[in-house]
Amino acid sequence: MKNMLRSILLLPFLSLQLIAGNEQPEQSFKVPVQSVIVYLEGAQITQNKQISLKPGRNLITFTGISAKLLSKSVQATVTGDVAIYAVSDKINYLSNQDESPRVKQLRDSLQLLNNESAQTAYEREAYDTEKKLLIQNEMMGGKDKGVSTAELKLAADFYRTRVKEINTELFKLDRKNEQLNKTTEHLNQQLAELNATRTSPSAEISILLSCSAPTTTMLEIKYMVNNAGWAPSYDLIAEDINKPIELKYRAKVFNNTDVDWNDVKLKISSADPTQSASKPQLNPWYVNFNSGNNYQQQEQSNFYSNNNAPAAPPAPVYSNTLKNDMEGSDQYREYDKKGKKNNEVMYEQIQVSELSAEFDIKNPYSIPSDSKPYIIEVTSYNLPATYKYYSVPKIDRDAFMLARITGWEDLDLVEGPANVYFGGTYVGQSYIYTRSVDDTLDLSLGRDNKILVTRTKQKDFSNDKMIGNNRKVTYAYEMVIKNNRKAPVTINLEDQLPVSQNNDITVDAIELSKAQQDVLSGKLSWTYTIQPGEQQKVLLTYSVKYPRNKAISLQKTKMRARAKF
Repeated sequence: MKNMLRSILLLPFLSLQLIAGNEQPEQSFKVPVQSVIVYLEGAQITQNKQISLKPGRNLITFTGISAKLLSKSVQATVTGDVAIYAVSDKINYLSNQDESPRVKQLRDSLQLLNNESAQTAYEREAYDTEKKLLIQNEMMGGKDKGVSTAELKLAADFYRTRVKEINTELFKLDRKNEQLNKTTEHLNQQLAELNATRTSPSAEISILLSCSAPTTTMLEIKYMVNNAGWAPSYDLIAEDINKPIELKYRAKVFNNTDVDWNDVKLKISSADPTQSASKPQLNPWYVNFNSGNNYQQQEQSNFYSNNNAPAAPPAPVYSNTLKNDMEGSDQYREYDKKGKKNNEVMYEQIQVSELSAEFDIKNPYSIPSDSKPYIIEVTSYNLPATYKYYSVPKIDRDAFMLARITGWEDLDLVEGPANVYFGGTYVGQSYIYTRSVDDTLDLSLGRDNKILVTRTKQKDFSNDKMIGNNRKVTYAYEMVIKNNRKAPVTINLEDQLPVSQNNDITVDAIELSKAQQDVLSGKLSWTYTIQPGEQQKVLLTYSVKYPRNKAISLQKTKMRARAKF
């Protein structure tokens, strides 16, 4: 008979034993994990074992399974002329998961330290007792008989010498105990770092099989577990402005299932393992303008959208475990920093494509069950890119290099952070958003000191005049861009005019050097292509007229902190 997936009946474990009967053969196996499909939330575990069956019913039990499994997700498959009657799972609280050799070594060391600390306490107790006896033994003669001077001197010398020796030993024991406590604390911290502060029960999956003749079959089980997942991590590497950008796609995989994955075949997926089995239904798809910028940048972020609006990653949400049914938005809970435990994993809400992506990982990996993220190499791409520069010398007199990446929308990317490198130097961390409908991503590669930009006030053309009841202030600036690179560059230069919000205040543009002007915001922009070694001058002159008996602020300021003495 060809390989086939049998129907699965979830029955209580006791019922399976009753069905199998005491006279039927029972076999138990502890099988390592063979392969894992890691989802953004949760993972699907696959284990298999070739077993020999006797005619009739056979009860097969897989032991040492993660107690984080989802009962309704268990599937079993057999080969050959074998029938699956039922499948059941249970938690075995009397059987704990095996600890790793590293955890066992730490626990043994901790036990030795505890024994030594107890021995030190016993020695200290003995010295304390002796010291108390010496102090209490002050009667060195009867009431009617005095003590000679020689005897008193001998006794005093003895007490002084012995008490001094005892105090010396007590001091040594105190220092030793202090060092033992410090080492014990470090071991406990290391155990906590390895998420080994507790022992966890294990689960068992039992399958009732039936065959008409002695046979050998491959029994495979698959099941979902929570407390596992992955998050994307990217490296964007640009060597020069005339070369494409290399995108290295990595995944940070974590395992907190209480079962180590040793040399397993991995696959990462952006699919939803809890998706419904019901047929899909299309809902209306409404398109409207965004209420705000698509991207919003944090202070250290270097990612820009096409309109140079800043970008920021989505707000994080935190959770320790997924709900057992892994359905609905209740699988997230707000993060309480005071209540956070060492083994908790942080989650964040992101948007992913409706068409899920899967990546087969070529090499096997080992992911210990310690909730720590482990870097997995997924794939890499060479992306065509064009480069331009962007500068706002009024705020920052450096030129920022922008790389415009095309073709990214076909790469099945998931929103996540990206480390940016240019010319072999780490530039900073950015964030890749995939929710934009544009086919071009603008990415800042940081400052380029080979493009010089200056903005100088022209005193000869700046003045302050009184005209009747009005005051007229004229400002003149000269901006110079110089290209010290060996290739031509395109740069977008920006400045601004003040925008009047009062009829008594008049702003006149005198010289804009053919700038593109946004009247509502006052924004001015120039775009130039500058050849190697050449420079471009831009003149900006404007005036502001307002009543002489009024005061206005014509300089923009920013808040900074300084020491106060």
